[in-house]
Amino acid sequence: MNNLNSICVFCGSSEGNDTKVISEAFLLGEKMALQNITLVYGAAKIGIMGKIAEGALTNKGKVVGIIPEFLKLKEVVHLGLTELYTTENMHQRKMKMQEFSDGFITLPGGFGTLEELFEIITWAQLGLHQKPIGLLNVSGFYNDLLGLLENMVRRGFLKMENYELLIVEDDIDRLLDKMRNFKSTEVPKWLKPERT
Repeated sequence: MNNLNSICVFCGSSEGNDTKVISEAFLLGEKMALQNITLVYGAAKIGIMGKIAEGALTNKGKVVGIIPEFLKLKEVVHLGLTELYTTENMHQRKMKMQEFSDGFITLPGGFGTLEELFEIITWAQLGLHQKPIGLLNVSGFYNDLLGLLENMVRRGFLKMENYELLIVEDDIDRLLDKMRNFKSTEVPKWLKPERT
């Protein structure tokens, strides 16, 4: 059983046009707060990012924002967070997010959201962390992406055990349960240091 004291959420800085995505983001923040799970995220007050922070803060949850200096504009950054960290660049931001989190959840978003998801799952594949990685597939948003990943498995570019590092659910409670019960695979043999 994994202790999920903090979860990093990757999601869009836009709201998109699906009201279900907006409401689920708020609900995820709310449920995390009520379960005493700290929200770690990109520190914005706009878009889906703002909605999840609002859901957590409205329910007295702890919210940690991490933002690179060049994005720290008054109209973007949320100034009502429990903690706010500023980094020099995007890579340091992701390092700090990983360091502060017991797991990860990806909500709908754009290029930046996908980049964060794929970097964190690549780190897991390489054995750099063994934390659960969830994908909240609201309204089938990620169906096409999952189809692509399945095609990568079929064509021999992605191992099934690495595909299975991604925990996919369309329900928040089921996703959190699966993340708590996630058992990470062993570090690949080729990554283990040789004994001398």
